[in-house]
Formats: sequence, structure tokens, C-alpha cells
Amino acid sequence: MKKVVITGGSGLLGPSVIEEFLQHGYDVLNVDQKIPENPLCETIIADLNNLGEVYDVLTGADAVVHLAAIPRAYMFPADVTFRNNAMSTYNILEAAGTLGIKKAVITSSESSYGIVFSKRDLKPQYVPVDEDHPRFPEDSYGLSKIVNEQTAEMINNRTGMQVVSLRVGNVIAPHMYKNFPGFIHEPEERKTIMWSYIDARDAASAYRLSVEKDNLGVVALNVGADNSSMDIKSRDLMAQVYPDVTDFRETLSGYETLFSNKKAKEVLGWQPVHNWRDYVKL
Repeated sequence: MKKVVITGGSGLLGPSVIEEFLQHGYDVLNVDQKIPENPLCETIIADLNNLGEVYDVLTGADAVVHLAAIPRAYMFPADVTFRNNAMSTYNILEAAGTLGIKKAVITSSESSYGIVFSKRDLKPQYVPVDEDHPRFPEDSYGLSKIVNEQTAEMINNRTGMQVVSLRVGNVIAPHMYKNFPGFIHEPEERKTIMWSYIDARDAASAYRLSVEKDNLGVVALNVGADNSSMDIKSRDLMAQVYPDVTDFRETLSGYETLFSNKKAKEVLGWQPVHNWRDYVKL
């Protein structure tokens, strides 16, 4: 049985990721700063900004999945957010590489493209937004995600450790579908995330596949659902909210996602299966 250490397993996404690995026969250790409300596995309380503690919790692991972070911009002072998110990720990858761990998955974000927390109403240059889209973050959160992906490249260069950075969209745990009727007909709502979402269970399978796939080197992948979170067709959303954006890289005839997940499907053999329409009465 392979051992995987999951950091931040007590948060919104963590329980689904833990459950995914447990269901596939992994020995799982959760590392967090709090005990989860409904424990699924052993939890150790640790400070990931302390490199010594990180070495301790990663010893004996075959892989590490790093979810822990300040989860969005402007929750804390900018320097606190950047220092926590960049330093904890550096420590995780530094310790994992030195310990000889072969696989790591870190949590990047759609926020790294800059649109999500923009104060200047930044628009996408084209849609769907894919991994090659320019990134212009204005906030320390988005910047920390870019730095973390560069840290992944550095560790891979030095140790050869496989590091997958998942640029995760808006995570929706199952209990959150009750909120959808409040925004699915409002084009201005959720425009900065390009109306994207990802069911926590589908995100969890992407994390597992990122550990199980071999020879990926260092790669960044968008993780989002196949469709938007809106009951308005995607071209209509763009026409109403981003009329100046005319570069459409794919044919859009229905409710297709504007946050491309094509590369994750190709690289991981991943397929999201949860659709908000199956959980929301229209």
C-alpha cells in the first residue's frame, strides 16, 4: 500500500481528495493546522512554514498532495498571503525532493491568470482560457501560484521529481449546489472566474491521477468542469459581459466551459463526471 501525505485535508476540497485516495487503497496522512470535523484518516497538526516539521511529516511517504494554503486574495495582508503560500510550497517540494519522494501534486489556481481578483477589470485575451493564456496577476495570491509553479520546475530540474501543478477552478463541494439557483441567470455573477466550477469529487480524481501517471515531468493543468456554472449559453455570456473579446479558440454552441480542461484530459486521462444540472432543479 502506497502512502500519500495530503496537506490541507481539513479544508473545503481536502475531504474529497482524502476519500478518493482511500477508496483506491492508499494509506493517507492528513497534515493541517486543524482537526477535520469528520476525520477520514490520521491527522497531524503541523506548521508547513517550518521546514523541519515538513521533513517530519513527509518521512516515509511515496507521494505528497499539497492543498494547504491561504485560499484566496485579500483574506490576509498581501505579504502574509504571499509568504505563507510560497514558503509552504517551497518547503513541501524541497523536503520531498531531498527525501527522494518521486511524485508531488501542488495546487495552483485559475487566479494566476489575473482575471479573478483584478481591480482593473482585466479581460481574457481569448476563450476558452487555456494553460498558454498570458498571466497578469495583480495580487499576491495569484503571484504566489506562479512562483509555486516555478518552484516546481526548479525541484524537477534538480531531483527529477514529477510535479504536477493543478490550476484548480472554483471548487464546489456537493452541499454547495443549493447556491446555484441564486446566480445561474445573472451574467455579471462569477464573470471573473469565467463562470467556471469544478466538483470537489472530480478535482479529487485529477489529484489521484496526477500521482498515478508516470513520466509527466513538471506540468501545469487547468482543472474545471466541462460546462459553465450558468444557465446562459457561453457565447451569450461573452457577448453580454466581455463584448470586446472576439478571439474564440473553440466552437461555442451551448454551455461549454470557458476555462479549458482539454490538456488535463489528454495528459491525465481524466474526465469530470459531475454536472451541476444533475443536482439543481431548473
